Amino acid sequence: MCGIVAGAEAPGSGRNIVGVLIEGLKKLEYRGYDSAGLALLEAGTLKRLRSVGRVAELESQAAGCGIAGVTGIAHTRWATHGVPSERNAHPHVSGGLAVVHNGIIENFAELRTELMGLGYAFVSDTDTEVIAHLIEETLKSAPDLTQAVCRALQRLRGAYAIAVIRESDPARVVVAREGAPLLLGIGEHGHYAASDASALLQVTRRMVYLENGDVAELTPDAWRVLRSDGSAVERPVALSQLSADAVELGRFRHYMQKEIFEQPDALANTLEMAGAAKSVQPGLFGADAESVLNQADSVLILACGTSYHSGLVARYWLEAIAGVPCTVEIASEYRYRDSVPRPNQLVVAISQSGETADTLAALRHARELGQPLNLAICNVPESAIVRESRLRFITRAGPEIGVASTKAFTTQLASLFLLTLVLAKLRNRLTADQEQAHLQALRHLPVAVQKTLALEPEIERWAQRFAGKHHALFLGRGHHYPIALEGALKLKEISYIHAEAYPAGELKHGPLALVDADMPVIAVAPNDMLLEKLKSNLQEVKARGGELYVFADADSEVPESEGIHILRLPEHYGVLSPVLHVVPLQLLAYHAALVKGTDVDKPRNLAKSVTVE
Repeated sequence: MCGIVAGAEAPGSGRNIVGVLIEGLKKLEYRGYDSAGLALLEAGTLKRLRSVGRVAELESQAAGCGIAGVTGIAHTRWATHGVPSERNAHPHVSGGLAVVHNGIIENFAELRTELMGLGYAFVSDTDTEVIAHLIEETLKSAPDLTQAVCRALQRLRGAYAIAVIRESDPARVVVAREGAPLLLGIGEHGHYAASDASALLQVTRRMVYLENGDVAELTPDAWRVLRSDGSAVERPVALSQLSADAVELGRFRHYMQKEIFEQPDALANTLEMAGAAKSVQPGLFGADAESVLNQADSVLILACGTSYHSGLVARYWLEAIAGVPCTVEIASEYRYRDSVPRPNQLVVAISQSGETADTLAALRHARELGQPLNLAICNVPESAIVRESRLRFITRAGPEIGVASTKAFTTQLASLFLLTLVLAKLRNRLTADQEQAHLQALRHLPVAVQKTLALEPEIERWAQRFAGKHHALFLGRGHHYPIALEGALKLKEISYIHAEAYPAGELKHGPLALVDADMPVIAVAPNDMLLEKLKSNLQEVKARGGELYVFADADSEVPESEGIHILRLPEHYGVLSPVLHVVPLQLLAYHAALVKGTDVDKPRNLAKSVTVE
């Protein structure tokens, strides 16, 4: 959540840092926010601008007042302490310094009381203001800003990424991270920091990924990294593989639409190594994957939100194909309950960003319980979850800007299916013919998804019919029940229509009471062994006056009639059918949101990268 951009440019660069800060914030809008602000040093004087709402409002303010400088910090805020308002927006100031902060300071209340006792006046409701005053107080005994930040950080408990500037040190930015993502950009005319590499592609592709406990000092012509105890540390410079074109909207109306239509390419990129091979190899998951996977006697999947739904689908695959017992846990629940550790259980952490706070904490909790075998499935190679895992699989979906995840989900499914095949092969549960059939299905998967995207015009017409409804019920059976869950999540995330998902067999155990003419029922109906039972469930809905929207396969014998609308996918795809069936549900949610006029890419109250609990 939130976003930080900071930089110190050479005075002779001819560039106003405000443009870099604003452009960087625009690239971080996908993370979710409710206010924005910046501070910079203009002729040695600290200047600050803040606004509630979109970055465009902040940009307008900056243009109107002609603010300019070469050293500055900027921030988009997602409210945790204090309502969205200008006085709670970052940066926060104390004396001649300004601070921006992502994360939560858990001991802010006691620090606030202490600082008020020393005479500091608080003008916001945020925990961040504590950091500003604490650094100001620490400067009374510290030799410089960097040392003051290091000492102040030792008083903080919680998760944070911060950036600090000071009037009396006009060419220096000090940044630090503990639990929240932050990286450096090494440019030709200055040095920068941001929450995400996409914010800095405008100035450089050379990145330094900070570790927890790192503090970095940036000036126009130098940079260095310290530990919070003041000791020096080396961090390598990496060339980001992210391209500027990848984060542009192009011909699409919204990033969500763009990312839905990028799924064939995302899947092809994710499956590239497996698709080109004649067999599945453990090495897809890391150099020592064969040793680690051979030790695993079961699988524990930890994830949140959409990633959790991908894990639920994988459970069906892992148990049916690989014969491996599998448990799927919501990460935020797992870490706070007493569980029974299994030393030989493979812990799989799934996250688009790789910085999801609950998933990262759950991964660490599993390791502390004595479960050392772990695997990260993630879209960001340099993320914390990837760095802290023994094995890793990078989904190669490319940047996902829309808050409602789409291509990250389908590439997670593809990755989990590969894991299933590898585990099945290691356990001698996969014949040569079965392996080749599955590999062929994976190779054809991008084409099958491309054909499914052609259904958009018909889905758009469906969206017009029920976008005015206030509630919707999604049904699925077997490994399509998690797809129903994902469809319901997408609809409520971006259209704000209340939606629930149930296994279709549970219909008469409660949800049937909700069904009437005003409750549209969306059913995922592939042509599998459960189709006949699902058809009986659909008749139960029709008999109660419910209106059905059924996503069926081309060869499914589900007849269309009054009150039952059928949309047939181009082909039946067997065990990989969930990958295809989620695509029309994504499009349905997208077009329903368009009809309702909601903010598709930045739905209210939500953030892309959930880096706080």
